[in-house]
Amino acid sequence: MRRPNTGSQVPENASRRTFLSLFPLTAAATAVPAVSAPAANAAGAGRGRPERGSDTYIAFSRRPGSFPLVARGRAATIVVGADDHPGVLRAVEDLRRDVERVTGVGPAVRRGDAPPRRSEIVIVGTIGRSPLVDRLVADGRLDVSGIAGKWETSLEQVVEDPFPGVRRAFVIAGSDQRGTIYGIYETTRQMGVSPWHFWDDVPPRRHDELHVLPGRHTQGTPAVKYRGFFINDENPALGTWAPEYFGPGKAPGFPNGFNKEFHAKVFETMLRLKANYLWPAVWGRAFAEDDPANHATAKEYGIVMGTSHEAPMMRGIEEWNRHAVPAGRDAEGNITEPGSDPYGGTGEWSFRRNREAIEAYWADGIRRMVEEDFEGVVTLGMRGNGDVSLPDGDGIDLMQSILDSQRRILAEVTGKSDITDIPQVQTLYKEVQRYWDKGLRPPEDVTVVFCDDNWGNMRKLPDQSLPKRAGGYGMYYHFDYVGVGRNYKWVDTVNLVSTWEQLHLTYTYGVDRLWVVNVGDLKAEEMPTQFFLDYAWDPERWPLERLHEWGRRYAEQSFGPEHAEEIAEILHTYGVLQARRKPELLNRRITLDPTKDLSKDEAAVVYDDQAGPYHLNHYGEMARVTREWRDLAKKAERVGRKLPRADQDAYYQLVLYQVKATANLYELREAEFTNILYAEQGRAATNRYADLTDARFADDQAMSDYYNNILADGKWKGFQTQPKIGYGDVERYGPDAPWQQPQTPNHVALPDEVFPAVKRIEVPDRAEMGVAVDGSDLWWPEADGKPVLPAFSPYQTRPDQYIDVFNRGSRPFDYRITAAEPWVRIDRARGRVEDEARATVRIDWHRAPKGVTRVPITVHGPDGAAVEVTAVVENPALSRHRLRGFVEAGGYVCMEAAHYSRAVNSAGIHWKRLPDIGRDEDGMEPYPVTAPSRTPGGHGPRLEYEMTLTTAGEVDVWVYLAPRNNVLPTEGLRYAVSIDDAEPRTVNVTTATGADDTYMNRRWARNTSDNVNRTSTRHRIDRPGVHTLKLWMVDPTVIVHRIVVDTGGLEPSYLGPPESMRVGRRR
Repeated sequence: MRRPNTGSQVPENASRRTFLSLFPLTAAATAVPAVSAPAANAAGAGRGRPERGSDTYIAFSRRPGSFPLVARGRAATIVVGADDHPGVLRAVEDLRRDVERVTGVGPAVRRGDAPPRRSEIVIVGTIGRSPLVDRLVADGRLDVSGIAGKWETSLEQVVEDPFPGVRRAFVIAGSDQRGTIYGIYETTRQMGVSPWHFWDDVPPRRHDELHVLPGRHTQGTPAVKYRGFFINDENPALGTWAPEYFGPGKAPGFPNGFNKEFHAKVFETMLRLKANYLWPAVWGRAFAEDDPANHATAKEYGIVMGTSHEAPMMRGIEEWNRHAVPAGRDAEGNITEPGSDPYGGTGEWSFRRNREAIEAYWADGIRRMVEEDFEGVVTLGMRGNGDVSLPDGDGIDLMQSILDSQRRILAEVTGKSDITDIPQVQTLYKEVQRYWDKGLRPPEDVTVVFCDDNWGNMRKLPDQSLPKRAGGYGMYYHFDYVGVGRNYKWVDTVNLVSTWEQLHLTYTYGVDRLWVVNVGDLKAEEMPTQFFLDYAWDPERWPLERLHEWGRRYAEQSFGPEHAEEIAEILHTYGVLQARRKPELLNRRITLDPTKDLSKDEAAVVYDDQAGPYHLNHYGEMARVTREWRDLAKKAERVGRKLPRADQDAYYQLVLYQVKATANLYELREAEFTNILYAEQGRAATNRYADLTDARFADDQAMSDYYNNILADGKWKGFQTQPKIGYGDVERYGPDAPWQQPQTPNHVALPDEVFPAVKRIEVPDRAEMGVAVDGSDLWWPEADGKPVLPAFSPYQTRPDQYIDVFNRGSRPFDYRITAAEPWVRIDRARGRVEDEARATVRIDWHRAPKGVTRVPITVHGPDGAAVEVTAVVENPALSRHRLRGFVEAGGYVCMEAAHYSRAVNSAGIHWKRLPDIGRDEDGMEPYPVTAPSRTPGGHGPRLEYEMTLTTAGEVDVWVYLAPRNNVLPTEGLRYAVSIDDAEPRTVNVTTATGADDTYMNRRWARNTSDNVNRTSTRHRIDRPGVHTLKLWMVDPTVIVHRIVVDTGGLEPSYLGPPESMRVGRRR
C-alpha cells in the first residue's frame, strides 16, 4: 500500500492508482465527527482551533458512564426553554423526529424553564436565553468558558446531578442561536441521519439504542464566519421540479417561483451542513416576491440572507426586471422609446442614466431588511443586468459613486451614523476585478470577495505584503457554471483534490470572512458542497492526507460502514475521470492554428463542435477513457447490488446515476465519432455505429425517465431534464449554441438530441476492401502514398499497433496479411470480413536487427486487391544497461510530474505531491503556497528527471500544468526548464498562453475547457544518451501535471501520449 507522502520522498516508480490507496484506513465513524473540547480557555473565533479528542460522542450500545438517550424502548425527555431562539425551538422538533426515525422511539419535548423530575433528561439551550443552561453555569455544573461569546459554537456534555430529582442530563448548549442548532444537528448526524435525507431519500441508519459518551464535546468555532451557497442556473432541473413538488410561487404571474416550503427544506439542509448563508435563486426568480414569507422563514431558521454579485442592496435583480420596461435609445443616447419603472424612472438598469430610481429601489431593499428584521449581508457594487458587465464606458469613477451612494443609503435607512457593524461585501466577479486591479478600494469595513474563474481556479488573492482589512476577505467559488466556453450543470464534475488545493490556497492567504459556492440545483452537487462547507468550518481538520478519510465518512453517512470504502473509491475515481473534461464538452475539439501566434492572436484557438476532444486513432485515447468509464460503471452497479433495498433510491441519486449516465455518454460519443469517421471512409460498419449511438441515446433517455417518474415513487418528476448532448448545434439553437444549453430564444430548455448527427450510408452490393492503420484517420487505397504504422520501439509503452481491414460493400470477403520479415508478428493474419476486422502487429525484439528497419506488410483482399503497409522498426544501438530513466520511443518522452528522479528542496521550499489532481496522474506543487518567487538556477528548488534520448537535435519540452490563474500581485505565473547544465529557460504561463480570465477570451476558454495549461520551451540536444531535465520553481501556486519531450513524433491528442517506459536504477 502506498503511504501518504506530500514532500520530497515520492517513490520514483509511483504509478497511477486511485487516490484512496494512498492512505491507511482509519477507524470507522458514523458521520463526520465532533471533537472533544478543553474544559476552559477554548480557542476564540476565527483561526484558533480547539484541542482534538475523541471523534464521536454517540454510541449505539451502553458504554461505561454513557448517557441513555434511547435505551430499552424509552427515550429521554428533551427540555428547551420557551424563550429560546425560534430557530432552536424549531430544531428541537427535528431532534425529536430524528431520534424517532433512527430508533422508532419518539422522545417527549417540554418547553419551559423548570426541569421535569426524570432520571435522565436532555437539555437544549442557548447561553443567555436558556434559564436551565444559565442555572447550570451559575451552579458551577457546566463550564461554558470555552464557548461563551464565541461565534456559532456549541458544547455537548453529560452533566451529573444537574438539578434536584434529575440524576443526569445530556446538555446541548450553544454560544448563540446557530451554535445551539449546530449542536443539535451534529447529534442527529452522529445518530445516523444524513444531512441529505430529504434531497436524496437517504434512510436513517436504524439503531435500537442511542447513548452519549461521557466527556465534553464541541465542533469548535468555525474558521470561516459566513459559509454558504448560491442556488443558480436552476432551469430546467430544479426550476421544473420544485414548483411541481412544493407548489407554485406566490407572485402573480410567476408560478415558477420558489416558495417558503421549498426554502424551508433548503434552510434545514444548510443547518445540518453547518452553513449559515444563502444567495437565493435568480433565474427568473425573486426571493422576496415569490413568497412574502421567504425572509421570515429564513429568520425562523436562523439563516443569514445575501444576494448574488449582480444583485446589490438586498434586492434580487428580478425584482427590477419584473416591473421595469427599459427605455430605448439611439446611438447618441437619446431616448427613442420611453421606459418605466415603479420609481418614476426610465426603466433602465443604469446608475448613470436612471440614478434616482435605482437609489430608491436600493433603499427599499434595505428598508425591507430593517422592517422584517432578518439577518443579512449586504452586497455592494453593481453589474449589468443579466449577469453581464457594465458598459465599457463605466469605470472606476462610476463604481466609486455607486459605492458612496449605497453606503449613504445604508446609513439613512438604518438610522446609523456608523454602519461598520452591518456586514457588507463587494464581490470582484469577472470584470469587477479590473476596478480592484486599477486601485479601487471599498471602505475598510467592507469584505472584499475574491472569485474563481467559474471553473474552480481562483483569480486573485490578498497581497500578503499589505495590512489586513477590517472587513476581511471572502471567496466566491463554482461547482456549476453557465457561460463561456460552455455550461456545465448536469452532474457533479468536481475533483475534490483540486478543490482542496484551491480552498487550502485561499484560506492560507487569509480569506476567512465569507465563503460562498455556486451549487447550481444543489441536488447533484452534494459531495463537493458538503466538503466545501466542512473545510470552511475547520480547514486544519482536513489536510490533504485525510482527504480519503473524509470521502469514506461521506459515503458512510448515507450507506453505513460495510460498503463505505468501495463507494468512496467509486466517487473518488468518478471525480478524477469527470474533471478531465466536462461532459457537456465531449463534442468539442479545440485545436491551435499553427500559422497564428497564440500569445497574441485569439483566432489561434479553433473550435470544432462536430468533433470529439479525445482522439480515436492517436494513442488509443478514446477507447481508453471510454473503457475506464465503463469499468467504473460496472463497479458501481456491482456495489449497488450489495446494498439493501432501502438504500437503492439514495444510491441511485448519490452514486449510480451520475456514474452510469456519464459512462453511457462516453460510449455514445465513441460510437458517434466512430460512425462519422467510418462514413467518410465508406465502411460497411458505419450504420452499425449509428445504431449503437441511437441505442446509447435511448439508454440515456431511459435513465432520465426512471429518475423523473419511478425513482422514490416519482418524487423527482421533472428534475432530470438538463440537456447535455446537443450543445453546439447553431442551426437548431442559434448563435449561443456553442456555449449555451439547447434552449428556445426565450430561454426554455429543449429536449436533448445527438449532435453532431450520426450518418447513414447506402452500402453497395459488392465486396470491396479498405485498409486503415493505427494512428491515422485516412484509408487506403483511397489516400495518397502508402500507409505507415507508428514507429515500433522496444521501449514503447504500447507493444502493438493495429491494421483495420474493412468492407466497403455488403458481401463478405477473405483476407490475409503477410510480413516481409519473420520477426514481425501478426495476430489475426487471415480471416473473413463481414464489415471489419482488426489485426495487431508486434515485433520479436530478440530477433529484430539494430537500427531502423522498414518492413513491408501486405494486406490481400478480394479480386486481387492489395495494400502495402510499412512498419518502421526502431531498435536503438544502445546497450540496455546504459539506459537510464524514461526512454524515448515513438518520437517522444513522456514523464508524469510525480515520477521524478530527484526533488531538490531549498530555501524553505519543498515539493508536495497532490494525488490524482492531474488529468491522468498526480501533480507536484512547490510549498508553502505563500513562498516567495525564486530566480531559477544554482541550488534552487527543482524537480529532476533522468531520460534517455535515442536521437539528437532540437526538442520541444511541453509542460502540462493545472489551469491556474495568477493570484499574486505579479505579471504572471512562471516556471523554468533546463536540460543538463544549460541555462534555465523561463516561461510566463500567462503571457505564453494569452489567456485572460477577466475578458474570458478564447485562449482562457481553451485552457479551462481542456483543464490544462500547456506551454513549451525549445532546447538543443547535442548527442543521444542519458540527459537530465530540470523543472525549476519560479513562482508558487504552479502545479505540474506532466512533462512531454517532443523529439519529432508527438501526435495530436487530448491527454497527451502514454507515459514512457522507465528503466535503470530504482531508489
